[in-house]
Amino acid sequence: MQRSTIQALGALFVPALLLTVSASCVKKVDPTSAATRDSAEGKACPATEGIISDGEANSNQVNPLKGRGGYWYVFADKQGSEVTPMPGDQGGTFSMAEGGAKGSKYAARMQGTVGGGEPVYVGMGLNFVDPKGQYDAGKYKGVSFWAKKGAGSVGNVRLKVPDAATEPDGKLCSDCYNDFGADLTLTEEWQQFTIPFAAMKQMKGWGSPHPAAIDATKLYGLQFQVNEKGSKFDIWVDEIEFTGCE
Repeated sequence: MQRSTIQALGALFVPALLLTVSASCVKKVDPTSAATRDSAEGKACPATEGIISDGEANSNQVNPLKGRGGYWYVFADKQGSEVTPMPGDQGGTFSMAEGGAKGSKYAARMQGTVGGGEPVYVGMGLNFVDPKGQYDAGKYKGVSFWAKKGAGSVGNVRLKVPDAATEPDGKLCSDCYNDFGADLTLTEEWQQFTIPFAAMKQMKGWGSPHPAAIDATKLYGLQFQVNEKGSKFDIWVDEIEFTGCE
């Protein structure tokens, strides 16, 4: 049965063009550059191995490859934010939108308005497995996807990758949801973003614990989150895949 999963998140967005990890192991990458895509960490895996979700089945389930098979969902705060598709806790089920990247048929899309309360957050995401649980992505080195914004939409989006240290189900965090990830700036044209795990970072000033790096062997999924108060958003994501296969 297809289903939607809700996760409550509270994170502040800090725009950035370059991605870094902790000071002990600094790595800077341009997520839209050919150099990043062509690096050992950023190279695409074979289609039968790396694809996480391309939407072409017009289903809310991710592509059932390599033990994956989780589902897409949307989430929103209770401070006035509104999002389509309807969140699962309101009875909704995620559905794909027509018109994907590179001429494909479908893509993941969320649209709506961010509220004015505190905290505010809206996002869409996917779990790697169902029921929700940890997925061992240790054989991969990062993720790649295509994304854009609609006309009149805010373009600042944070990629969040929950792992055992930041997801409450991991039973390690005392101040959860400060996931490793990256701050992105979308345009109205489809762009490919490639982000190695080594370039993902947590946000400063909150969350506990703060490990040195993401644990790719214990991932829960991916999320795309908007946090700008009062903003309108129309965010598209497609062709999500793991990179850097060993």
